[in-house]
Amino acid sequence: MITDKDSSILFDLKVVPRSSLNKLEIKDEEIRLKIKAPPVDGEANKMVIEFFADYLSVPKRDITIEKGRNSKNKLIKIQGFNKNRLLEIIGTK
Repeated sequence: MITDKDSSILFDLKVVPRSSLNKLEIKDEEIRLKIKAPPVDGEANKMVIEFFADYLSVPKRDITIEKGRNSKNKLIKIQGFNKNRLLEIIGTK
């Protein structure tokens, strides 16, 4: 689920570490990110932020992991973004 809040968005993300490629998937309203990085020493979290910064063309500083730093299920916050813009970008890639 994606929520607009105070000129930012919040969304739940399921991370699948140690994948063969970095890839964003949406199935049944679940946003899933497959990443190459292992869930060790914050490498997966770092790659999640780097992925969305590149994918959405936003600065890394605008992306935070609000919940789930030690879990595959995370709550991501992106400043200066809205739900419609996110859905538009995801739909074109």
